[in-house]
Amino acid sequence: MPVYALFGRRHSGWNMQDDATGMSEVIVERRGAAGVIRLNRPRALNSLTTAMVREMAGALERFAADPGIASVVVLGEGDRGLCAGGDIRVLHESGRAGTGEAETFWREEFHLDHAISGYPKPYVVFMDGITMGGGVGISAHGSHRIVTERTRLAMPETGIGYFPDIGATWLLPRARGETGTWMGLTGLDINAADALHAGLADYCVSASTFPEILKAIGELPATASPRQVNAAITAFAAVPGESALAAHAELIDRAFRFDSVEEILAALAREKGDFAARTRATIESRSPTSLKLTLRLLRAGRESRSLAECLERELGACMQILHNPDFFEGVRAAVIDKDRNPKWVPARIEDVSDAMIERFFRKPEPPLFP
Repeated sequence: MPVYALFGRRHSGWNMQDDATGMSEVIVERRGAAGVIRLNRPRALNSLTTAMVREMAGALERFAADPGIASVVVLGEGDRGLCAGGDIRVLHESGRAGTGEAETFWREEFHLDHAISGYPKPYVVFMDGITMGGGVGISAHGSHRIVTERTRLAMPETGIGYFPDIGATWLLPRARGETGTWMGLTGLDINAADALHAGLADYCVSASTFPEILKAIGELPATASPRQVNAAITAFAAVPGESALAAHAELIDRAFRFDSVEEILAALAREKGDFAARTRATIESRSPTSLKLTLRLLRAGRESRSLAECLERELGACMQILHNPDFFEGVRAAVIDKDRNPKWVPARIEDVSDAMIERFFRKPEPPLFP
């Protein structure tokens, strides 16, 4: 069921303030005791822009200060997904032109992700359909994370010469076992059961129950506790199905426990079966520089004390990625020309030196969190 249909006029208990659909890239509404934020770029898979990040941040600030709001609900318009990430074309163009727009976006996006992680009220997010990159940032840091039978969650950045950001270097190292390392290096999407297994989601429901869940949350009193919000969601819990990551957990933990990409690939080569072979082939198709940078960031994130520390480190790497040819080549191949045939430089893992990765670890100026 398309998400936008949930707020149609037939739901007489949820009065529309006005018919704003299509008029704004972020629609902010009040539904009883629930503040609702809807990303409204369905044709672009609700990809985030700087303006959208600012709208979300402002709405969250207002809802936090409103005593009549018990919780916030975030969802994406259309029937294809919550959010496919940041608008990569804009970042690509900004990097080429040196406009500074990319840095502005990353700074404000990362501040938003950090605010979500410490939000003072229940933050309920429907991770329905495509939830990738920046979409993970505005969801996986929240307190009440809902997946469905249509969820496709991923951090696909190594496939475009980039790396998992939005605080992923805090989230992925804290996923079960080496699941986060597998996700960060392969960039492959996972389903609802996998997301629950990894610890990146809390509930699974059928997408068809969205109207009832939204109604139940909105009808809670303004003084509702996180436990009451939890009960409103779990009343609609569904069986998530099978998790391929859980089924291959032992293999993943064996192969991805190493601190070098070369050792991980060698370990995968020693494993039997299609899962290991497909995983190895996928990694070998990614940007060698991105792979080494990602693994280094994930291991640094494992030792970090806070999300803020990881976001600070990620922003420094973002500034340097704009000087990395693989980023522009990856976006060209995936988004612009769409030939799916990137030419990475260097092309081989063994040709990416430690010195080449070290340059990504320069602190951003000014700092993200002074």
